[in-house]
Amino acid sequence: MTSLENPSLQQLVKDARELFVKEFNAQPTVAAFAPGRVNLIGEHTDYNDGFVLPMALPLVTVVVGRPVDGNIASVTTTDPTVDEPRIAQFSVTQENLKPELPKWANYIKGVVALYPTQVQGFEAAYTSSVPVGGGLSSSAAMEVATYTFLEALTNKPNSSSTEKALICQKAEHEFAGMPCGIMDQFISVMGKEGHALLIDCMDNTSKDIPLNDPNLVILITNSNVKHELSGSEYPTRKKQCADAAKLLKKKSLRFATLDDIQTLENLKADPDIIKRARHVISEIKRTQDAAQVLRCKDYRKFGKLMIESHNSLRDDYEVSTPALDKLVEIACEIPGVYGSRMTGGGFGGCTVTLVTKDDVCKVIENVNSKYDKKASFYICVPSNGARWIGCF
Repeated sequence: MTSLENPSLQQLVKDARELFVKEFNAQPTVAAFAPGRVNLIGEHTDYNDGFVLPMALPLVTVVVGRPVDGNIASVTTTDPTVDEPRIAQFSVTQENLKPELPKWANYIKGVVALYPTQVQGFEAAYTSSVPVGGGLSSSAAMEVATYTFLEALTNKPNSSSTEKALICQKAEHEFAGMPCGIMDQFISVMGKEGHALLIDCMDNTSKDIPLNDPNLVILITNSNVKHELSGSEYPTRKKQCADAAKLLKKKSLRFATLDDIQTLENLKADPDIIKRARHVISEIKRTQDAAQVLRCKDYRKFGKLMIESHNSLRDDYEVSTPALDKLVEIACEIPGVYGSRMTGGGFGGCTVTLVTKDDVCKVIENVNSKYDKKASFYICVPSNGARWIGCF
C-alpha cells in the first residue's frame, strides 16, 4: 500500500471519489492506482524478444469503488476525451465477457474476464493524469489499475508480479485488439522509485537500473498529435519483423546481428523489411548499452544513444512524425540536454528528454517559442508501480 503523499494522486482520488458519489449515490470503500510509463530507450523491441528500458511515471490512473451484490459491474470515467458513454455496465461472469461498445470499458472487461478468480459485481469510478494518445501507456495504466483494484476488492494480492502483468497484457490483446509487447504492463506493475527497469522481453525478467541523480530530470513533451495504434501500422510492422526473422531462419530478431542485414539484402528482401530489421537489431544493442552507461552515470553517452534511437525510428522504422522530429531538434539546442527521442509506438505522441534540472525550463521556453503547435510538458522522475491506496 501507499499513502497519499503525492498531491496529484490525492487530487485524483478526490476527483474519482466525487464522481463515484455522484454516479452511484454511495461511498467507495477501496481504491488503487497504476502509473503510465515513459520508455527511455528500446522502442518496438519488446515484441521482438528484445530489451526495453522504461520508467514508471508519477502520472497515474486511479480507480475507486466498492463491491455490490450480484454479478453486474458498473464503471464510469472522468476522461474528457471519451466521446462514448462515460458509464458502462456489464456482467462479470467471465465466460460471458466480450469486447463491445463503449470501447474504453473493454480494457476493464478484459482484466475482469482474465482475472485468476471469479469476482462479484462492483461499482467503480476512474480518473487519470496519464494523457490518452500520448504514447505514455494510458491503456496499461487502466488495465493494471483495474487488476490492482480487484486485488483490493477481494483482499487477495497476486504474489506474482509477472503473472499480473501478463494477464493485463493478454487483456489488451484480446479485448482491445492491440498486439502489444509486455513492456507497458510490466513497468506499470513493477516500477520502482528512483529506478528505470531493464526488461528482457524474451524471458520476462528485469533489472532495476538506478536513475536517481538529483541534478537530472526526465522531460516529457507531448506533441498533442494524438496517436492511434490499433490500426494497421503496428500489426504491419510486427509482421515485417516476423518476416525478417523467418527469412533469416531465426526464432526472432533478438537472435540476429547487423551482419544479417547483408543476408537480407542478398536474399533481395523487401526494402521495408530490411529497414525494420535494421532498426530492431540496432535498437536491442543500443538498449543494452544504454543500461550499462546509465549504471555508470555516463549521461552523455546515454543521451547519444537516445538520439541514435530516434534517428533509427525516424528513418528505418518510419514511425516518427515531423512534429516529433521538430521537438527533438528544438530540445537538443539547449546545452543542458543530454539526449532526446520520440517515445512510444509513434505516429504522434510524446518525446522524452534527459536534461539537467537547472536547464529544463530553458527547454520548455525553447519549445514554446519554436514549436508551431501547443505542446504540453511533464517534468518527471522514476516513480513506483501499482499500489493499493487503502480503504476509506
